[in-house]
Amino acid sequence: MSKKIIKTLDAPQAIGPYSQAVDAAGFVFVSGQIPIDPKTGNPVNGDIRVQAKQVLENGKAILAAAGCSMSMVVKTTIYLKNMNDFSAVNEVYSGYFLYDHPARATVEVSRLPKDVGVEMDFVAWKQ
Repeated sequence: MSKKIIKTLDAPQAIGPYSQAVDAAGFVFVSGQIPIDPKTGNPVNGDIRVQAKQVLENGKAILAAAGCSMSMVVKTTIYLKNMNDFSAVNEVYSGYFLYDHPARATVEVSRLPKDVGVEMDFVAWKQ
């Protein structure tokens, strides 16, 4: 098995010793994305819906760099700073996964990088 590191300027650069994504064994594993504007490198301002949209756009850009689309995502994990944001994040999330929804876990965490409200990771299957 070989692996390929995925990198794009259309999403935030890794802020630690990890890759934006790794393509291996027919799957693309996208590292956790937070609501960072890739042009400025800063967290986006706004409510949880604005943050969730940026996270999903970042994931979408990384998947595109790997030759995938959101429709190829088979698993996501959502990390919320406040579980009271579940409905609002779900509302934004559902606009990115219209059919054949991926498997998903959502958990509340005590803190996220840069004190943002949401983080998501993605696993896509390259058909």
